[in-house]
Amino acid sequence: MTHSAHEALAAATRRLMEAGVPDAARDARRLLSHAAGVDPGRLTLMLGEPLADVAKEQFNALVERRAARQPVSQIVGSRAFYGREFAVTGDVLDPRPETEILIEAALTEPFGHVLDLGVGSGCILLTLLAEMPDARGVGVDISPAAVEVARRNAHALELPGRAHILVSDWTASVEGVFDLIVSNPPYISREVHGELAPEVRDHEPALALTDGADGLMCYRAIFSSAGPFLTEDGRLIVEIGPDQAEDVQAIASVRGFETVAVVPDLDGRDRVVVTQFARDGG
Repeated sequence: MTHSAHEALAAATRRLMEAGVPDAARDARRLLSHAAGVDPGRLTLMLGEPLADVAKEQFNALVERRAARQPVSQIVGSRAFYGREFAVTGDVLDPRPETEILIEAALTEPFGHVLDLGVGSGCILLTLLAEMPDARGVGVDISPAAVEVARRNAHALELPGRAHILVSDWTASVEGVFDLIVSNPPYISREVHGELAPEVRDHEPALALTDGADGLMCYRAIFSSAGPFLTEDGRLIVEIGPDQAEDVQAIASVRGFETVAVVPDLDGRDRVVVTQFARDGG
């Protein structure tokens, strides 16, 4: 018996709700549009039509993956970030809306050469280069698989000529000087990592989420090593967890950086710390 797309969508929504998936209806619609090859904005127009057997079979398979709590972005292979689509795999973090706060902070001043420490999918580095057409940049990641995803996104956005992406343990393989350094490092503590939602804990790379310690180890490494790569008036901007602003500012201070701003996210939580070399040279 052939069912309409609306009936298939309703059944999928119930399945996801039973599996405890948050926003089940939204995810079911996104998966249906992907399976049917229809733009999400036009999905409503086809809901009364029969769903082809091939599309229905694919849709059901996608729904079962989501019911197993695999993130939608990994299932469909991409995530929208700052108005652009980025390829996403299980080797990189799913780009998050909160990270757009870092983008906005970085774009408040012009820059010509940017370094992204822990490039992941490339969403930060490539967005900054796309928004600043005269800039060029370097992105590094300790994960070769993540570097390949970032390079793939650079090609998709026609930015490979301005983005050099390589494997490096923080600044170990970096050359040059930059007027902007950015990072969204692993800042989740070992204890908190075990309490994360299964979509994150079981499907996103632990290496990109937690330092396996107190959640501050990567900030210590970044602020200890970044100095020689930053111009005198350059900025070093990092994303943080909502309860880490004071700790990160203290880490930066003892390594010669002063805080220019702590920027909140849309929920009012501390999200980004903007720093530069301390003017007194301390």
